[in-house]
Amino acid sequence: MKTARGQPSARPAPSRRPGRSPGGRAKAGELAELRVRLAEAQEALRAVRTGEVDAVVVAGRLGPRVFTLRGAEHAYRVLIEAMNEGALTLAADAMILYANQCFARMVKCPLEQVTGNSFGRFLSAADQATIRPLLRPANHAGSKIQVLLNTGDGSPIPVQISIRSLAEKGFNRASFGLVVTDLTEARRTEELLRALTHRVVQVQEAERGRVALELHDNITQLLCGVLFHSQALADRLSAARDGSAKGEAMKLREMLGQTAEEVERISHNLRPSILDQLGLVDALHDTSMEFAKRTGVSVKLACTPLTGRLPADTELTLYRILQEALRNVERHARARHVSVGLSLGGGFVQLTITDDGIGFDAAHHAARRKEKGVLGLLGMQERAASVGGGVTVKSGRRAGTKIEVRIPLRATAAG
Repeated sequence: MKTARGQPSARPAPSRRPGRSPGGRAKAGELAELRVRLAEAQEALRAVRTGEVDAVVVAGRLGPRVFTLRGAEHAYRVLIEAMNEGALTLAADAMILYANQCFARMVKCPLEQVTGNSFGRFLSAADQATIRPLLRPANHAGSKIQVLLNTGDGSPIPVQISIRSLAEKGFNRASFGLVVTDLTEARRTEELLRALTHRVVQVQEAERGRVALELHDNITQLLCGVLFHSQALADRLSAARDGSAKGEAMKLREMLGQTAEEVERISHNLRPSILDQLGLVDALHDTSMEFAKRTGVSVKLACTPLTGRLPADTELTLYRILQEALRNVERHARARHVSVGLSLGGGFVQLTITDDGIGFDAAHHAARRKEKGVLGLLGMQERAASVGGGVTVKSGRRAGTKIEVRIPLRATAAG
């Protein structure tokens, strides 16, 4: 077994040579001793890097401490060094016994400055407090956590750390194994996807506005013209002489009136003018009352008065999410009552929609994504994410559904 030592063993002093003064001989001896120590340190570092070391001796206040690294075969070390993720072995006190080159590059420090240091050196105080409960021998099942690593140049990087306890009977020195995954690219991809989603929503809303305008200005006007002429035709018919024809004309007029109202409703839902003109609270009230009138499901609305307007994209997002939630209630929930709440607090605006319907098993949410209702929930989450918010869905069989939307208030909010 090869051992890397923090302190070399004592060596005999070099023999005196004739012709040199005692002071010169002492300096020469010290220089030779330093050279020997440097050679040993270099050899120890080389052995650590190449995986030839299966024990580390660390000098401390209480004397030398020996850490045995079992299973440190050369082939295994080569595999660990070839990983694209950081790999660490920690002692019970979070001292780094082993780190691969990938982790050293990740934190932008030489490997010799990583090994033997505390892992807490690379974490903020808040992250240290978060990760401390996970570094316990009882953590056999393993844990995952996302934190920011402090690098050598002061730039933090987001990472995910997978922690697994290595403590076994007779092998309790190297207590934890860590795999550290750099999330920088993943976060950048998430930001790009969020920006893309936001852009898609903007284009979608612009197209809805165009279609709504054409429906209102063209189709509705044409239907109103046909309705007027059908009424004129019905008036010309005599009930006594053309009773059957007059009855059909009156039915036609009634159907045309209903069609015009439906087109107007669709146009209104595509781009509600009330949202632009009167604001979010009035738009939520208008949509809730229209839903209650059309479906017979009672809706209770409780909104905190707003002293000013929210950002336009935030108002539109909350309005669309309420529309989708009510659509899901109508199609799937079989509910009798719905409550809608809007509140402000803690730098967030929150919209809550609760129904007393049949609910669904939230644990199988991912498996049900192909269903229309779940796709609606996915659309809500994407809309909220496009403005930096989030959606929480709580539901259960025969226990109703509760949807909570939280969106951060930005400095751009009016008021």
